[in-house]
Amino acid sequence: MTKTLQIAFLFLFSLLLLSCNSKDKKEKYTEISRTSTQYIDGYVGDKNCVACHQTEVALWKGSHHDLAMQIANETTVLGDFNNVEITIDSVDYFFYKKGNDFLVKIKEIDTSEKEYKITYTFGVTPLQQYLVDFEKGKKQVLRVTWNVIKKKWYHQYKGDKIQPHDWLHWTKSAQNWNTMCAECHSTNLKKNYSIEEDSFNTTYSSINVNCESCHGPAEKHVAWAENSSEDKNNYILSPKKQKEQLNLCATCHARRAKLTENYVPGEKFEDQYMVQNITNNYYHDDGQIDDEDYVFGSFMQSKMFDEGVKCNDCHNVHTLKLKFEGNKLCLQCHVPANYETEKHYFHKQNTEASLCINCHMTDKNYMGNDFRRDHSFRIPRPDQSEKYGTPNACTECHTDKSNQWAADVIKNKFGNKRAPHFSDALLMSTKNNLTEGQRNQLDNFINDLNYPEIARATVIENLDYYAPEQFKTLLIALKDSSAIVRYNALLKFRNIAPQERLSVALEHMNDSIKLVRIGAAQLVIGLDENTLNGIDKSNYINSRSELETMLFANADFSTGRLQLGDYYFQKNDLPNAIKHYEMALKKDSLLLPVFSNLATAYSINKDFENASKILEKWILIDAKNGRPHYLKGLLNFENNNNEIAVSELKIAIKLNPNDTRSLYNLATYYFQDNKDLKQAETYIKSALKIDSENPDFNYLLALVYKEKGQTTKANTIMLKLKVNQY
Repeated sequence: MTKTLQIAFLFLFSLLLLSCNSKDKKEKYTEISRTSTQYIDGYVGDKNCVACHQTEVALWKGSHHDLAMQIANETTVLGDFNNVEITIDSVDYFFYKKGNDFLVKIKEIDTSEKEYKITYTFGVTPLQQYLVDFEKGKKQVLRVTWNVIKKKWYHQYKGDKIQPHDWLHWTKSAQNWNTMCAECHSTNLKKNYSIEEDSFNTTYSSINVNCESCHGPAEKHVAWAENSSEDKNNYILSPKKQKEQLNLCATCHARRAKLTENYVPGEKFEDQYMVQNITNNYYHDDGQIDDEDYVFGSFMQSKMFDEGVKCNDCHNVHTLKLKFEGNKLCLQCHVPANYETEKHYFHKQNTEASLCINCHMTDKNYMGNDFRRDHSFRIPRPDQSEKYGTPNACTECHTDKSNQWAADVIKNKFGNKRAPHFSDALLMSTKNNLTEGQRNQLDNFINDLNYPEIARATVIENLDYYAPEQFKTLLIALKDSSAIVRYNALLKFRNIAPQERLSVALEHMNDSIKLVRIGAAQLVIGLDENTLNGIDKSNYINSRSELETMLFANADFSTGRLQLGDYYFQKNDLPNAIKHYEMALKKDSLLLPVFSNLATAYSINKDFENASKILEKWILIDAKNGRPHYLKGLLNFENNNNEIAVSELKIAIKLNPNDTRSLYNLATYYFQDNKDLKQAETYIKSALKIDSENPDFNYLLALVYKEKGQTTKANTIMLKLKVNQY
């Protein structure tokens, strides 16, 4: 039995994008409270735009973009700092002013107390947040927030008592402005993160989101205008097509991971970012918004996206307000005779229930009081809610009614059949033990261009791939017109034989899109470069460089350090892997995947003591998780403590009955070491009930049958696996 701990390679590109005391070392870091503006890279500031673009600038003034970030003063601070004392979630606050300064004294849950000066405001409505300067160039966003509508202080996600050591505490990484917020609240933001010192020297060209954030650096454009040039190229971005607009808007209005160090306006989105798939960590199983998605991920699911609808078809790009109120906005395209009728929405006209958005753009409250609407523009499906537990617009209004009641109303209105929808595939792809027919449906869905690319990419991510015929689907997907489909298909080849993996990777290292090239590079991390002899290495070197750029661009995130640890682990560079894993835990003491990977690295490094300590620490903070017990089991097998190992694996199964790896390892132990064929058969059959297609599980069962003399049963499985029979 293989007893070495197994690494959980978790290239977590879907980095958390949250809303955004110490002695200063200002001689070492840029003092950005007053002097961070740097007109570099051709950026000149919005003051140069006013002379020619007075109307546009006037519309932009006072917008969310204009007021995205401001220096704290009497004009910009909206919160009440007039000697206000409050206690929220066991934290005491005292807000007051001293001269021109706005201050808050905070007594934490652990009774520690400190005074902080507010240096910046963040946002303007429906809430306003406040920034505090910390050492090493860091700025932190206070948890306590001003409700602009109700004019009171509150905690986002009230009820959570967050300890000062917790990653979510406002002084820690989750609320660090440099990492979590800055890029989308200022223009030409440069984080300038030092990976060795864990420090920042962050700069920007403009404190807010100004003209150049969307139109690009204006230096050449200003020169063109001042010289009255007849050059048709006016050296400024004015996107007209959908893709061009989304290359700009989606950079911030998307849950995404960075692929490069710094954003370049107008470059292709997939050359700079990777959008988060609509997986159930962030969305409901059917793709509806759950966690913050910032619009793009849901919009990509919509028919509007497919039909080429642009952001500025509904939104004024300067004021950011809707172009029209009520149904008039939708009736720009949708014929009123068909849609502005009680027959269509079967509610009385001119009521809340007759508004298009209340049925097709359900909303959710984020950050305490910020309501945002789902941009997938979907038809309510209470029948899916009844079957899968997903939300629907009907029962969100009719709270006294059931999902079945709503489903029956729809059925009575429209009959039994529903038009094919990608949500059916998404829901199916999250389930275990798919039938052959269901799997075929999903394979067909993946390569059906009539469905949204983000849904097809997500189904690829959700599925496991074992059989050769399943990889045929992926081979087609590798040629898809969508970069995110190609990327997700590539990643599924990680577990095939090295030479075949290399062959697949080499074909895509010169892809036209950086995201795909990075995916190809991921396939061959740790590959023996001698296998490249006789092959042109230029594409390999380039794609690997792009992968490393992506990894280091995200190194200020705790998950970014986890990625770097995984990268070095796969390159067999254990010292660097351990260094980055340890830093990931320093940034986020509750980032659970790090515990698994760090314990593995320690174990391979024969540091069993630290491996055991890190697993014990994991158990203390996550007592209901079976994973650390599973790893403790493997660690004890490694040290020939079989009795303890078996006990730990049984605890893991008790905590998580669907833990197939613990079931498999127990079955392997009983088959190989203990020679208890009855127990081996029991455990491996339990694993197969959960994952019937897994070839390793099936192969072990065949070995058990062979050992028991049940050759026919063994051969049946071997035939299914297409390997030599007994």
